[in-house]
Amino acid sequence: MRSSNPVFSRRGFSRDNGYAGFNAAPQAGGPAVGTQANPYAQGGNPYAQNPYAQQDLQHGAPPQAPVATGRMTMDDVVMRSAMTLGTVTVGAILAWALLPVSSTSYGLAIGAALVAFVLAMVQSFKRTASPALILGYAAFEGVFLGVISEMYNSRWSGAPFQAVLGTMAVSGATLLVYKAGWVRVTARYARIGMTIAIAFVVVTAVNLLLVVFGVASDGGLRSMGPLGAIVGILAILIGAFFLTLDFKQIEDGIAYGAPKEEAWLAAFGLTMTLVWIYVEMLRLVAIFSGDD
Repeated sequence: MRSSNPVFSRRGFSRDNGYAGFNAAPQAGGPAVGTQANPYAQGGNPYAQNPYAQQDLQHGAPPQAPVATGRMTMDDVVMRSAMTLGTVTVGAILAWALLPVSSTSYGLAIGAALVAFVLAMVQSFKRTASPALILGYAAFEGVFLGVISEMYNSRWSGAPFQAVLGTMAVSGATLLVYKAGWVRVTARYARIGMTIAIAFVVVTAVNLLLVVFGVASDGGLRSMGPLGAIVGILAILIGAFFLTLDFKQIEDGIAYGAPKEEAWLAAFGLTMTLVWIYVEMLRLVAIFSGDD
């Protein structure tokens, strides 16, 4: 299982990755989750360590809860996610408290964001989880979030708190929709969502370049007006899409006995997605708050 945020994962949803992705076709007589084959196996569960697990797969039975140690559980995912998000929170609180709003702190925030991006890229290209890289990413991301949150709060009082509530609301609603089965993560769903997400990232990058070189004024597509609000809502919906991929990978990883270390990658993907949603929610709150 790789990071569930495909923007930072080179192995997400491809046929040739180690876990077969959502594009893997169901094997004859193999297990299914809904209508999908085991996304962690090509021709069998690679994590099965005993003949009984293989027998379950051959008869199409759902995998039993692993009795062997070293398998990922929901507790592992929750614990690693709490550690990663806790690191982000501590970094943000310290940055807010120790770095007053200024051009210097803004420069530090940009620097922290770049370091966090590099660490995220390094982890995404590694085949195994590195807790040090993931927690390092979380710490620098926390510094970035702390500085920009303080900046937004200085102009739009209470915006960070509202953004946190909004992020929690989006996350909770997405989990509810996913668990209720109203959204099914299939190959078609993943392809369409990824196409939209990649197009959004490319257009946003081009817009940033146009703003930097003075071609687009007032932020272009990312302005603080109605157009910026529409783009922000679309970005939050893309974040919700990423969350459904996170939930699917966690669910399948537990069901098919992924190694315990994969819980770090689950936490990594969730953290990146929640940071994405929070930043977009922060901008959206500021837009709807106006210039007050």
